[in-house]
Amino acid sequence: MSVAFWVLAVLAVASGVAVFVVDSMARATFALLASLLAVGGTLLLVDLHYVGVLVILMMVMEMLVMAVFMIMYMMNPGGLTPMKMVHNPRGAALIAGAVFVLLAAGVFLSPWPERKGRPPADPTRALGLSIMGPKMLVMMVIGVAILATMISTVVLATHRGRYDR
Repeated sequence: MSVAFWVLAVLAVASGVAVFVVDSMARATFALLASLLAVGGTLLLVDLHYVGVLVILMMVMEMLVMAVFMIMYMMNPGGLTPMKMVHNPRGAALIAGAVFVLLAAGVFLSPWPERKGRPPADPTRALGLSIMGPKMLVMMVIGVAILATMISTVVLATHRGRYDR
């Protein structure tokens, strides 16, 4: 499990860097997808199954929609003509380096608390209860209601049906 964690961590970082190195929006999209899939796999490894699957499903759908819109609207979606993916590279590198140093200093200088007790049997349920408290069931029902509302809105917004042509 430790080896899989480090493989996924390196893959996430390497493909995250590739987003800014490649010279095509399509390649950047797929590099971002690979990075986020590795993050989702990492979440699955630490027993956050619901959150991991949610990240994987959301990112796959988001990147597919992004790729479709790139193909429709961009002048050069396939990257046949090189393009620069980073604007103001010197300023971006300085800002990124400063943020990295601050975050690393925070990691090493913060007094981290010691673990008290054992991890919960179901970390996803514990996370949901800590975020939403006793309203977790209500929020799950509201989520389904919002999904039904979005689907019905799309259905009602189309004035023609399948056979109205």
